[in-house]
Amino acid sequence: MSFLDQMREKAAKNLKTIVLPESDDPRTIEAVDYILDNGIAKLIVVGPAGVKDMIKSKNLKNLQIIDPATYKETESYANEYFELRKSKGMTIEEARESMLKEYVIFGGMLVRHGLAEGFVAGANHTTPDVIRAALRCLSIDKLIGVISGSFIMEVPDTPYGEKGVFLFADCGVNPDPNARQLAGIAVSSAQLFEKLVGVKARVAMLSYSSKGSAAGPKVDKVTEALAKAKEMAPDMYIDGEFQTDSAIVPEVAKLKCSESNVAGKANVLIFPDLNAGNISYKLTQRLAKARAIGPLLQGFTKPCSDLSRGCSAEDIVDAVAITAVRA
Repeated sequence: MSFLDQMREKAAKNLKTIVLPESDDPRTIEAVDYILDNGIAKLIVVGPAGVKDMIKSKNLKNLQIIDPATYKETESYANEYFELRKSKGMTIEEARESMLKEYVIFGGMLVRHGLAEGFVAGANHTTPDVIRAALRCLSIDKLIGVISGSFIMEVPDTPYGEKGVFLFADCGVNPDPNARQLAGIAVSSAQLFEKLVGVKARVAMLSYSSKGSAAGPKVDKVTEALAKAKEMAPDMYIDGEFQTDSAIVPEVAKLKCSESNVAGKANVLIFPDLNAGNISYKLTQRLAKARAIGPLLQGFTKPCSDLSRGCSAEDIVDAVAITAVRA
């Protein structure tokens, strides 16, 4: 059974309610049918009442359709949203319009008020749109102090990672995180990996240097981040700085970093900046034919997931399953 099949099975054993706000996308409707037919999660679909006519599943007991135009709490949500955003110049009229027209924002408010445990969006919204909804409606974890975007990578036919499963971060949010932010990304990534995979995270802070083999400001940032992450989570298995082969290949690790409990065994890879993270996950996805699920947004007190606008209905199903397991 693949890792993603395990996530669907685990989600089905403890149903959580997930918001899908992109009811105008046919991939969302296809995913809704699959999720309901297979009992993966309870769903709130945001959209007009006519959305129900598009859903083919007969198993509607775990489905709720909420139309902001007729929902009894929409005005209350608009007032609250105005209070949250008035310091940024938002008017009450703009807040009302957001509740009626920006379904991703409305979905975030449903999670904020406890009607659902998390939301999944991004099929027809950009990553900034989804992050903006999460930032405006959800709370940031004070310990972590930074939001980031990770990918679960399931790589076929490889002995590396956790039977081919890795978590890559940050691959979607922070262009050039400082050392404190990089430490927060490492800690939140380890927590997420352990929550999903159920084994100890072994976190590698990646660089073009392995344990002092090169020097420079970019290496210094990674080593400083390593020290800060160890302060934040002293029980976490984390080490660096590592070149990628030192992090995941045991034979290379023995030559370069033999004293490390992470080198050659890493299953969580923390990239020094967004260039490295984004390039690496897409190369792995295309060249190694890996499944890439994410960005899974980290650093919030409640789970939410972004999607690639090129996603399939299957990707939406997997993102819902993972978000439900996170909850």
